[in-house]
Amino acid sequence: MVGTLDTDVDGRQLGPDVGTATGAAPAAGAAVTIGEQEKASLRKQPKAVWATALAAAFAFMGIGLVDPILPAIAANLDASPSQVSLLFTSYFTVNAFAMLLTGFVSTRIGGKRTLLVGLAVIVVFATLAGTAGSVDALVGFRAGWGLGNALFVATALAVIVGVASGGASTAIILYEAAMGVGMALGPLLGALLGGWQWRAPFFGTATLMAAAFLALVTLLPRTPAPAVRTRLRDPLLALGHKGLRTAAGSAIFYNYGFFTILAFTPFVLGMDAYGIGAVFVGWGVMVAIFSVIVAPRVQARFGTVRTLSTVLVLLALVMAGYAAAAGRSAPVVVALTVASGALLGVNNTLYTELAMSVSDAPRPVASAGYNFVRWLGGAVAPFAATRIGEVFGASVTYLVTAALVLVGAAIVLGGRRYLSAHAPAPLS
Repeated sequence: MVGTLDTDVDGRQLGPDVGTATGAAPAAGAAVTIGEQEKASLRKQPKAVWATALAAAFAFMGIGLVDPILPAIAANLDASPSQVSLLFTSYFTVNAFAMLLTGFVSTRIGGKRTLLVGLAVIVVFATLAGTAGSVDALVGFRAGWGLGNALFVATALAVIVGVASGGASTAIILYEAAMGVGMALGPLLGALLGGWQWRAPFFGTATLMAAAFLALVTLLPRTPAPAVRTRLRDPLLALGHKGLRTAAGSAIFYNYGFFTILAFTPFVLGMDAYGIGAVFVGWGVMVAIFSVIVAPRVQARFGTVRTLSTVLVLLALVMAGYAAAAGRSAPVVVALTVASGALLGVNNTLYTELAMSVSDAPRPVASAGYNFVRWLGGAVAPFAATRIGEVFGASVTYLVTAALVLVGAAIVLGGRRYLSAHAPAPLS
């Protein structure tokens, strides 16, 4: 999409797409200059961008928040691991289908109002989750939480792209940085509060999201609804593009692997809330570092398709390592979990960039269609992984996951001509 004009969340025209996020192939000698420009633009962002990114980090904290307290929830609510895993499944099922609504809503009431509605919904359901008296009630409240998360997270990316200085590439780096920070801090908050009382992390999240609500009310300018409104079917129509469909089809299997690690591994570690939290803080730090710092450099050096497929193969090998170590060596499981954060960080950024640039659909529409498909993997994995583990053992869970991750790699390679058409060329 080199040289084309796009619109931000307010319907204003943006300049020509630049950088790796849009698929423009940088010249080999321009790598240092682009890097310097990105660093400069990252330092010079409006307060509204930082407020939105901080709120996004809080929202992503909600994903990993429950990791350290999964065993405690199971013990206190007399539930099995697969029943507790439904906290993820309900959350991501609603989150996936709600993605189809985000553009419809935001183009009618504006980006700011959509963000605030999403935050308000999260505050309400996070608070209710802290009062749950049964695992069924907790699963239901997490479903409502997923609705708020979809409204907020999908719109936050579009708002950051529209408001940030430095182009879409810088905006996506900021978004991925927020995601990485949230992924790292979520388990930390869950461990610190959950070690005291398993309900406390839910109330803590509600408090943080309420603070984010007030910050956006104060710092984010009003974003009026754009002239062109998104229809409910537009995200599904966007998936008719072969490149976007290939990226989404691969991402659903990648996300299965992602959330097998996040939702199933805490039961394999056999640690208390503090131990699990420490492991996943290390994991989240790796996600953050490799998504923001390493991914752009690896992508520029080797290209998107080669990097995606290679990382997926490496992730499958990590799953095979889990299968060999589960129940036998806790230190190896810990090391594999932290190392997996590096792989997930790289591919998180690459998948996001592809979703935003590989098709001709407006970015929010393409992102909604892509996220609808990929979050289905996050919905299926927690319950499927834990149930397989209960019936056949942890090793089988990880071997099944390894096979599915390889399916994701095969989809990338099979559709590489559709992805490469808009992906950055590797540096020579």
